[in-house]
Amino acid sequence: MTVQEAPKPNPWPRRLTLAAFSLFVLATAGTIQLTSTIATITQTLPPTPQLTTLPVSTTVADRNGALLRPFTTADGRWRLPVDRAAVDPRFLAMLIAYEDRSFHEHDGIAWSSMVRAAAQFIGAGGRVVSGGSTLTMQTARLIEGQPTRNWWGKLRQMVHASRLEQELSKDQIIDLYLTLAPYGGNIEGIRAATLAYFGKEPNRLTTAEAALLVALPQSPEARRPDRDPNAAQASRNMVLDRLVAMDALGEEEALAAKREPVPTARRAFPMLAAHMAEQATRSQPTARTIELTIDKRLQDALERLGAARARLIDPKASVAIIAADIASGDILASVGSAGLLATESNGFVDMTTAIRSPGSTLKPLIYGLAFELGLAHPQSLIEDRPTAFGGYVPVNFDGFSRGTVTIHDALTESLNVPAVVVLDAVGPARLVSRLRRAHADPRLPVNTAPSLAVGLGGVGISLRDLVSVYAAIANQGRAITLQDGSKSEARSQQNDIKPAVLDPLAAWYVADILADVPPPLNGSPGRIAYKTGTSYGYRDGWAIGFDGKTAIGVWVGRPDGAPVPGLSGITGAAPILFEAFDRLGDRKAPLPRAPAGALLASNTELPSPLRRFRHPDDDKVIREAAPEIAFPGDGVDVDLGLGTGEASRLMVKVRNGVPPFTYFANGAPIGRPDFARQNSWMPDGPGFVTLSVVDAKGRGDTVTVFLN
Repeated sequence: MTVQEAPKPNPWPRRLTLAAFSLFVLATAGTIQLTSTIATITQTLPPTPQLTTLPVSTTVADRNGALLRPFTTADGRWRLPVDRAAVDPRFLAMLIAYEDRSFHEHDGIAWSSMVRAAAQFIGAGGRVVSGGSTLTMQTARLIEGQPTRNWWGKLRQMVHASRLEQELSKDQIIDLYLTLAPYGGNIEGIRAATLAYFGKEPNRLTTAEAALLVALPQSPEARRPDRDPNAAQASRNMVLDRLVAMDALGEEEALAAKREPVPTARRAFPMLAAHMAEQATRSQPTARTIELTIDKRLQDALERLGAARARLIDPKASVAIIAADIASGDILASVGSAGLLATESNGFVDMTTAIRSPGSTLKPLIYGLAFELGLAHPQSLIEDRPTAFGGYVPVNFDGFSRGTVTIHDALTESLNVPAVVVLDAVGPARLVSRLRRAHADPRLPVNTAPSLAVGLGGVGISLRDLVSVYAAIANQGRAITLQDGSKSEARSQQNDIKPAVLDPLAAWYVADILADVPPPLNGSPGRIAYKTGTSYGYRDGWAIGFDGKTAIGVWVGRPDGAPVPGLSGITGAAPILFEAFDRLGDRKAPLPRAPAGALLASNTELPSPLRRFRHPDDDKVIREAAPEIAFPGDGVDVDLGLGTGEASRLMVKVRNGVPPFTYFANGAPIGRPDFARQNSWMPDGPGFVTLSVVDAKGRGDTVTVFLN
């Protein structure tokens, strides 16, 4: 009998049981280890940032929120504040469709994407093919700034993403991503990227622009369009193709987007109102966004105007312009120089606040004080004749006297002698006091009282202060506090404290006269009230004016104080002033009409006391100083090159006195020009000569000089 072998037991049930037990043990141990690891990671995660506390670039904006100038963060990054409300919805839709279609459904981790990424990792022999990261996980990585191209980093990213989902809303997570996403170099965030690559804000993007911005954060350095436009274009087209495949974008729209060129260089960030923006950041160092009173459109137009005009004046010349709203005092534009980076003309110097000589620009206030005090009317007559005030003898810019003129003409022609006569009557101290009422800060020589020289530019003042003075005249004589928003204090929109700089009637008389000042070649008469000024030595040219709404001031010159030959207010600054008013657009407004009580009459129709300006000291007005030989001086040696064969003529110059003058050399007449205050003479040879001059009233002066 054959004995059959007993059948062998099936090993698989036992093996499966052992395997199941082993997996259970491993899973239990793994779970314990994983839980411990997650707890460790959680303890080391950085605090969850809020958009309001995230370090970003300080941005300076205009009165409507438009960007004027951003500044880098402390570590040199362009990371401008932004949120989803300021971003084109098309970009947001493309970003979510391409990066994380289930963004609004998952809790920070898309497990299906993680499984796909793991399968690709195994299939590629341990090489990461795709990360499976959600937008929340990418935001976590951006917050930490650490790479996640390994599984430990990926696990940390997942834990961090889970916490972000617990502490933030989906919108807050998107806002963080939009602010932190890298776009190459030191560009971070969607707003910095659109400004750097497209020169515009992210609120309106083309399909091609949006696709490029979706692609760049995946590999920002390799795909930078300013370094490798081909790589940037390829990555953009890849995004477009995938969106088409996902039915998230139409094929025709994608084809049109592919034909759009990619940028090949970074653009400069805006730098409007550069000087004021820097002042604002110094005043408010912790502010994230500072809103100025500036109007971006007007600021841009006036900066372009100033730069173009400066180039025509002199390579080292600069231009400063201020435009202010008369009613509120808001500064609408402030051009500090012909360009912040213009090294030859010292563009870094803000000439709106520089202290310079104002030339003749204070004359309107001098005459306004005379109107207010009842000393004069615009049609009052005044003498424009040489007049001495102790040792101070003012002369007109052209050296000629006009005789009897109206105060209206004395101001429109900017005559010096009548202005000083009136200033002597109203008092230099009163003029300086009214300047201060207008919130100006006139700078006088240390330990000196105001003198008559103040009226012709013998005082230091800034362009901003002059605009404040003229804005007060335009505001019916009431002072206006100019404000720009650069300081942290809240802006006053009411200007409740309005001290009187002039009474309303006197202010209107001044404005009415200034409206008759002849315009430059590019201007139309009567459109604005304005005054020009030129400082001694052709160092500063000024033009300040206003219409019914806006006061504008212009300064031209060299910031280093050097003369600019031929520079004057009428030829250098006035054309810029009229062009600046042309750029106001719908802000243009006519000058106000005459107020009640205005006396509109000719000189003969005026009351007798107003027909002629009367100085409290009548002798001072009618006294005419005797003639003096201004050149050559008594006892000097004058080198004319006598005996060399190329001798020069001797020029004799006279001040004061009444023309015509008769000139003598050693008692012999050498000329009697009609009204000129100078005469030339060719000596017979070297040696001493006595020069004399006699005016029309028989008064004279004599000097002795040595000629060689």
